[in-house]
Parts: sequence; C-alpha cells; structure tokens
Amino acid sequence: MTPTEWLDAYRKAWVERDADAAAELFTQDATYAEQPYQDAFVGRRGIHEYWARVTAAQANVEIRYGTPITVGDRTAVEWWTTLTNDVVPITLAGAFILTFDASGLCRTLREYWSFAEGTKQPKSGWGS
Repeated sequence: MTPTEWLDAYRKAWVERDADAAAELFTQDATYAEQPYQDAFVGRRGIHEYWARVTAAQANVEIRYGTPITVGDRTAVEWWTTLTNDVVPITLAGAFILTFDASGLCRTLREYWSFAEGTKQPKSGWGS
C-alpha cells in the first residue's frame, strides 16, 4: 500500500467511523500520538479503542488532504476536516507525520491539529 492509498483508506475509515478498518491500517505495535503532551495510543487495540471513543459522536465527516510529502518511509501531509460532533459543526485543520513499514502499514502516527467551531474553509494556498 502506498502512502496515498493509506490516506484514502484512513479517510474512508473516518467518514464511516469504522474503528476496525482504522486499526487495520496500523502495524500490531504501532503508536498513534494524537496529542503532543499525552502518551501515544499503542498497538491496534489501543488505536481501535481511541477511534471508537472519539468518532462515536461524529457525523457528516468530510476530509481533504494537501499534497503528501514522502521521503523514504516517512510521509507528512496536511488535512482539513469538517464534521458535526454531537450535532455541533466543527472544523479541524491539522497535519500527520507518518512512518510506514515495507507493506505500507503505519508504524507511527503523530498529528497536530487545531479546532474551530463552525464550518471553515481553507485559505488560498492551503495544502500545496
């Protein structure tokens, strides 16, 4: 699986709020760092539990990616997501820093994101 294929599968899992599909995108011992000052979620089980919890109240999820930058086994990409969380519209803008194994599964995910209430659109030049 290429990084672009992985990102497409991740998008599909998020839109469908499918914690099983999301967890399958990671190696058995993967780490998923959602916040820089908190411990990462570890392994498929930890990632599954995190995903099931955070996506439970989400709906109307729309995700777009900027142009991924890949060097070796590392990929960085901006993302922009609009959704409703407990029927409240929100926008999340962020970036993933990913490392992959030889089969294309994610070994490490670090994300940085910003939250805004309401549905916001990216500024000109975003994602390029």
